[in-house]
Amino acid sequence: MTNNRIGGLIPVVWLVAGILVVIAAAWTIVGSVRGSSVHFPTRYEAVVLMNGAVYFGRFQGYGGPHPVLMDVYYIVSQQDPTTKEVKNILVKRGKELHEPDRMYVNPAQILFVEPVGPNSKVAQLIAQAQGNH
Repeated sequence: MTNNRIGGLIPVVWLVAGILVVIAAAWTIVGSVRGSSVHFPTRYEAVVLMNGAVYFGRFQGYGGPHPVLMDVYYIVSQQDPTTKEVKNILVKRGKELHEPDRMYVNPAQILFVEPVGPNSKVAQLIAQAQGNH
C-alpha cells in the first residue's frame, strides 16, 4: 500500500513542477517586455498626444516610465489675412521663455509614435531649420 501511495504522488509532483516552470517562464517574459523600451531606426519620430498635439524629435524611452523627446519641433498653422491661404511652419522648441532643451512626455498621454521618413517633408524642413543656425 505504501508503494502505491508513492507511485501516485510522482505524477502529481511532475505536474506541479511543470506548472511552476511555465509560471516562471511567463513571469520572466512579462518582466522583460515591460522593462524594455522601443528603439526607432530613424533619426526623428512623430509623437502624437491624446490632446491632438504632434511633436517631432528624437524620441527615447518609448514603452518605459519616463520617455523623453529631444531636439523637438512642432508645426504652427498661420493664415494670411489677405489671401486666406494657410501655411504650416515648422518651429523648434527652445525659443520659449524657459528655453527647454527636452520634453518629458507622460506615457499615459501618448496616442502613438511613428518614425519620420528620411525623405519626408518634415525631415526636409528639420534639415533646413538646422542649416539655418
